[in-house]
Amino acid sequence: MSVSPRHAAAVWQRNFAMYARTWQYNLLPNFFEPVFYLTALGVGVGAYITEMAGVSYLSFLAPGLVCVAAMNGASFEVTYNAYVRLNIEKSYDLMLTTPVEADDVLAGELAWALTRVVLYGGIFYLTTIAFGLAPLPGSLVTLLVIPLTGVLFAAIGFAFTLRIPNIDLFSFYFTLFLTPLFLFSGVFFPLEERLSGAWLWVAEVTPLLHPVRLARMSYFGTWSPLALWDLGYTVLVSWWLLRDARRMMRARLEA
Repeated sequence: MSVSPRHAAAVWQRNFAMYARTWQYNLLPNFFEPVFYLTALGVGVGAYITEMAGVSYLSFLAPGLVCVAAMNGASFEVTYNAYVRLNIEKSYDLMLTTPVEADDVLAGELAWALTRVVLYGGIFYLTTIAFGLAPLPGSLVTLLVIPLTGVLFAAIGFAFTLRIPNIDLFSFYFTLFLTPLFLFSGVFFPLEERLSGAWLWVAEVTPLLHPVRLARMSYFGTWSPLALWDLGYTVLVSWWLLRDARRMMRARLEA
């Protein structure tokens, strides 16, 4: 990408300035959400499940939910918010009347999405520390998994947003794509214990499974060669989809 760091930073700063006006309304729900999840699922359901994969159910949930927080942080920013800036407010068109180019817009938007990912995923991670669920220093590797998750789902979200003609189609994205990922990516139960061989292969090509597995290895210190596959999948799919998003962004803004 032919990106000007100064121009990409200007796009990021514009989004930050807009966010700063209502930061308390955006930040507080993302602080309480992990507390509610961990309390309702871990303490509530955990009262009936004494152990999962050799640890308490609350401990099993924690790393997966950190990745879900990162996924959601990226997804909301690059779907509804990006769509409004692209198609309704026409903010990107206005940016192109300045020295900012399409690649700068995409880079700035990606940087802003990652800012929110690190903020929300980091809050969830700190919450797991407060609950005594994140062993230190081993679980600190999760601080690298959080932005990796953000890049992956920002790339997926951009690829979808830049193609749809109608904002109503996001209901399909969240209901038929993100929700199944949330439920069937190893967040709530070990897939290998409940799914057959064919379905396990299907799970391996879904995106959320790989950050969840990396985060869980970080929390429990159960590193294996499988981590290389998870890391490689995340990086390669992110790279491929960002290339596609760049092409689509240029086509939409420079037509």
